[in-house]
Amino acid sequence: MGGYINFTIQKQALVKEVLNEIEKKKESYGIQKLGEGKTVIVEYSSPNIAKPFHIGHLRTTLIGRALYNIYQTLGYETIGINHLGDYGTQFGKMIEGYKRWGQEYNLEENPIEQLMDIYVRINELCKEEEAVLDICRDNFKKLEQGDEYCTQIWQEFRDLSLKEFYRIYDLLNIHFDSLNGEAFYADKTNEVIELLEKTGKLEESEGAKIIDLAEQNMSPCMICKSNGSTIYATRDLAAILYRARTYDFDKCLYVVAYEQNLHFKQIFEVAKLLGISEKCQKGLEHISYGMVHLKSGKMSTREGNVIKVEELLQEAIARVKNIIQEKNPELTKEEKEESAKKVGIGAVIYNDLSGSRIKDEIFDWDVILNFNGETGPYIQYTYVRTNSVLKKVQTLPKLSEVSMEALFEQEAYKVLKLIYAYPETLRNTANKNEPSILSRYLIDLAKAYSSFYNENKIMVEDKTLQKARVYLTYVTNLVLKLGAGLLGIEMPEKM
Repeated sequence: MGGYINFTIQKQALVKEVLNEIEKKKESYGIQKLGEGKTVIVEYSSPNIAKPFHIGHLRTTLIGRALYNIYQTLGYETIGINHLGDYGTQFGKMIEGYKRWGQEYNLEENPIEQLMDIYVRINELCKEEEAVLDICRDNFKKLEQGDEYCTQIWQEFRDLSLKEFYRIYDLLNIHFDSLNGEAFYADKTNEVIELLEKTGKLEESEGAKIIDLAEQNMSPCMICKSNGSTIYATRDLAAILYRARTYDFDKCLYVVAYEQNLHFKQIFEVAKLLGISEKCQKGLEHISYGMVHLKSGKMSTREGNVIKVEELLQEAIARVKNIIQEKNPELTKEEKEESAKKVGIGAVIYNDLSGSRIKDEIFDWDVILNFNGETGPYIQYTYVRTNSVLKKVQTLPKLSEVSMEALFEQEAYKVLKLIYAYPETLRNTANKNEPSILSRYLIDLAKAYSSFYNENKIMVEDKTLQKARVYLTYVTNLVLKLGAGLLGIEMPEKM
């Protein structure tokens, strides 16, 4: 028509193919071999130790975990790395603050809050007295050189912080394959400097060592400070070198806020001078995302105005518990606890992954905990509804008993078209490293099933029709759970 060729899929062919595929694969539906023989590293979460795990860290944690799960489903060897911020000048400050005021604090109780208070105090002092800032810088240099006292305090801060972080990771059901943070690469930076010196491109500038990136239209990348200390760019380069040798990766994804765009452009450019393979060079990718702001403006650990993730999650769970108590009081205490946890945390996860990752997010309790409309709880509610239908049936019909023609009508066919699109949705999500593609898909599937459910009675006298509709409910139930699981959202059995 007018220069276009139009294709129409035969309903019989699509219905048969999607149902046969699910019958064959069941819980493995969507698992593919696209990445067979390839390795993807996903670096995500990466909080700074001795500082609160706030909602700014939540985005990288949730986006990274979703990408990790999706790449794994596509057949890639996937390695999740929590590149802890456990090194740098801020620890020189923390050590100095602890030297001065440590006896005032009991780090066994609320250690992160106590350390945060020390950090805010020492920053204030550094603003007032330049000499104190110099002492802090010297402390970090001592830490780099293995000073016993500085190392001991640093290790204590790290251990206390990880204990606190894992309370949040356990709530979110998140695990990592590696906790190698900045400190792990501290003794590997000398080789980076030597390799860069051999290229003849490492220059001195005002006592510091830099790589000039003027040809790439970028500002210089600093490798060493004038006092000889390395910076996080040096440690990032050491990490690239280590990962290229250890994993020979096809992709190394850095899930870090867009504020670091220039930093990653610089280190990816400098990494070309380290002698790593072209495959690894091309595989370096910054998965940037928008910042989280308070209504009052930008958050700052130094100023102490942050929203802590643990408080957010517990508040979400508490609010859901109140709603369940009001709307479904007959549930047992255990059922209320389980549902509140899954729905509250699911609401927070979905809110974070539902929009384009590159957009900034204004933190608003009313929005994040809104359980109406296109939200995580809506997907979970649809799943619970499919569960209640399946419980009414003694046994699930076999595929051989299902009439394909009974699923040709509009609402049923729309659901099956979406289920057919699930594997492709996972590929699109990975191609663009954009979890919101999968989030949007799950809402569309939940809406399509709700339309089908509202228009068609399922438990009917016509057993041919009933079996077809029950089977459609089963495949929807399966795909909703699989897709939500990849985002990190657990499905409650009751709601």
